[in-house]
Amino acid sequence: MLDKAPSLYIKARNLSLLGALLLLGTSAFFGRIPVFLLLNTDGGVFMDQFFKWATWGAEGWVWVPFLAIVFGWFKKDFKLIVLNFLLSTLFTQIPKRFIWDNISRPIASGIPLDEIHTVPRVVMHSWNSFPSGHTATAFTLFLLTIYLFPTKWVFAIGVIFAMLCAYSRVYLGQHFPMDLGGGIMVAVMSVQLSIVIVQKISTRKIKIHNEK
Repeated sequence: MLDKAPSLYIKARNLSLLGALLLLGTSAFFGRIPVFLLLNTDGGVFMDQFFKWATWGAEGWVWVPFLAIVFGWFKKDFKLIVLNFLLSTLFTQIPKRFIWDNISRPIASGIPLDEIHTVPRVVMHSWNSFPSGHTATAFTLFLLTIYLFPTKWVFAIGVIFAMLCAYSRVYLGQHFPMDLGGGIMVAVMSVQLSIVIVQKISTRKIKIHNEK
């Protein structure tokens, strides 16, 4: 399905962009700290454990079972999946470590520590805040999956998965909402660029084949 983007993918991409702009815009207008404190709430023991586990859904290792299932079982495009993983990683890690490496996370931003909700036994980080890698992974997986499997139930499950994984980073006190916006932008750029690249490769192969 590399010739024309499904309408559900376009809808998911546009909604993701809108969400990213909303997070970045409100953070720029009101300040990243007030927006963080508004969303970094204490939901009790159950929610602590829920979001502690939800954040694992966007760890880097999740690409391994994703590739095994989507490529191995459903025989979907290997190049597209791997390219998404590589671009998402590059677009996240290069800014975090070499461009905006001195951007602080909530606990190192000057907010009184007793005002930040954290969860016991969750290791807190202080720097390399923007963009959120977990959010980038979650939304990349969502957009890539809806592109490959453009059905309403995949859309519904995917958007819930992506939003929960992303919000877990604020709930756990690891990221500002603006970092989530940056992560979503990374995901949109990664998936869209991957689609364009693979389409061009496929078109070129067809052209070469027809010229023979």
